[in-house]
This record gives sequence, C-alpha cells and structure tokens, in this order.
Amino acid sequence: MSERLVTEPGARRVERVAVLGAGSWGTTFAKVLADAGTEVCLWARRAHVAETVERKRVNEEYLPGITLPGTLKATDDSAEALSGADAVVLAVPSQTLRENLAGWRPLLPDGVTLVSLAKGVELSTLKRMSQVVAEVADVADDRVAVVSGPNLAKEIAVEQPTATVLACSDHDRAVALQRACSTGYFRPYTNTDLVGVEVAGACKNVIALACGVASGLGYGSNTMSTLITRGLAETTRLGVALDAEPMTFAGLAGMGDLAATCISPLSRNRTFGERLGRGESLLEAQRAAHGQVAEGVKSCTALCELAKRHGVEMPIAEIVHRVCHEGLEPVPAAVELLGREPKPE
Repeated sequence: MSERLVTEPGARRVERVAVLGAGSWGTTFAKVLADAGTEVCLWARRAHVAETVERKRVNEEYLPGITLPGTLKATDDSAEALSGADAVVLAVPSQTLRENLAGWRPLLPDGVTLVSLAKGVELSTLKRMSQVVAEVADVADDRVAVVSGPNLAKEIAVEQPTATVLACSDHDRAVALQRACSTGYFRPYTNTDLVGVEVAGACKNVIALACGVASGLGYGSNTMSTLITRGLAETTRLGVALDAEPMTFAGLAGMGDLAATCISPLSRNRTFGERLGRGESLLEAQRAAHGQVAEGVKSCTALCELAKRHGVEMPIAEIVHRVCHEGLEPVPAAVELLGREPKPE
C-alpha cells in the first residue's frame, strides 16, 4: 500500500521514473516506485526479460517468485524508457556505469534528476559514482542523487520493512525522490552528505568480504563484531578525509548498510568472502557465483589507493586487497591483522 507524502504547492515533483537496469536491485526499486504510485518504466538489456515483466509480471532470472505491480512498464528500448522521465535511476554495476551512461546521455530529458544505485569506486579514476554520473552526463553535481542503506533486494521485494537514504546536495530534489518512493514497507530518509553516503556504500562491501572470509574460517560473533566495528572506524576515517560528515556513518547508509551486508547470507560480498575463507580461489568463488565477482573484490583496490592518497590507514581493506589480488592466504591474513601494533581505540 502506498504511503505518499503530502506534496506542498509548487514543490518539485517526480511523477515518471525510468529505471535503467533490470537486475535484482533495479527491478526491486522499480517495484517500490510503482507501489508508491509513481509511473515507472524498467529498461532491460535483453528483450525477453522486458517481455516477461510486461506479460507475466515477473523477472524470473533476477527476482524469482515475486509478482510485480501491474502498473510497472518494461521495455528493452532505452529511448522509450527515458521519454518524459523526471528522474532516471541508474541500476547498473559501478564499473560499467560510465560506458552505459555515455550511450544513454543523448536521450536524457532536460533537467532530469539522475539517481545512482551502484555502490563502489571507479577503478580507473578513483571517482565515486555520483562524480562519474555528473562527468559523463555533463550536469551539475546537484542534479545527481544516490540511494544507499540496508537494502537487500530480496527482502524488500517481499515487502519486509526497511529504510534507506536518498542523498543529494539539492535538498528539494531529494525530497521529491523521497515522495516518489515512500511506501508502507520502504521508508526513505533524505541527506545532503553525498560524499559520506557513497564512501560508506563502497567500503561496506569490502568489510563484508572480510566478514565472509572470517565466517569461512569458522570464526564466530566476536570476530564479526570486531570486523564490523573496526571496519566502520576505517570507513569513517576515509570519509572524514574526503570532507564527509562523521555522523553519516552512524546512520542507515553507514552502520545500517554495513551490518546488513556483513551479516546476511543474502549478501553477495559476504557469501563470496565465505568461499574464499573455506579455501576456494577467486576464480572458483566466481564460478560458484554464476560468473559474477562481488563488488568488494573490485572496490578494495580502488579504496586502498584512495586511502593512500589521503594518508588514511585502512588495515582491513588492505588485507582484503592482498587476499583477493596478491595471493595472501586467509589464515595468515587473520594472524597479520590481529598482530598489528597495539594502540588506543
């Protein structure tokens, strides 16, 4: 059931949204928008996915067993999806965002709000996703928003209650998006700290990998709590160095998303790390994940480089990078991490 916020006269409105990307999170977010009463068109790269959503109201490949709203439209024609949109939701992986958006740029409506669902740092440039969007679309920073929080797609798709953060430096745009996706099970909060929200979203994937490795090694709750807490500390250090607000990391986009991603078996990063902890190679873990590499595997290198540029110590991210890309075995990695020089908290 929709729980639409009251719109003040003259306030900015988001009435039609294009969601570009029909993976599990893109499809779920499109469902949320439709349930909130917003007109939404979901773009799928493959025609049969769009046709199945249109005709059967399901996306069996990415969201099996979930009946999608009858008002949700789907197409494999990006021009059709983008026509007349007030907001465009970019639901593609972080490392392919630049290429995809470059192709869509000529079709973007004037003045449209661009919303990124991706969580990561671009490997080649070390830029956050909002920076990539603003650069490629050639728009001002205040036209770009991001969505981040404890948002495991499968739980939201079955309408389990959750909250999220809509971050945009233009508060009015954030509020308009908030109205467009508020439902009885999905509660969005606004935030103008784009930097903090994005840094938290990128780092939590790396910390979740570390938690997965620890779980694969057979470690329990004390270890998980330690990694989550110290992971939050190094995430906050990096965010503050990039001029983020410290309190952002105590909120939904910080601690909230970190806890969900580190703990849940639905988390791709945690389950990928668990396979590494059980002794599987990166290639074996990738095969088990149907050819997909967890975002944290890609982001850990970029985050470590970003941390070095700003003189920030990120020991967990560094260890994850070495396990994933330099052949460090999980057991010696744990010993090394615990054997660091003692110091005050």
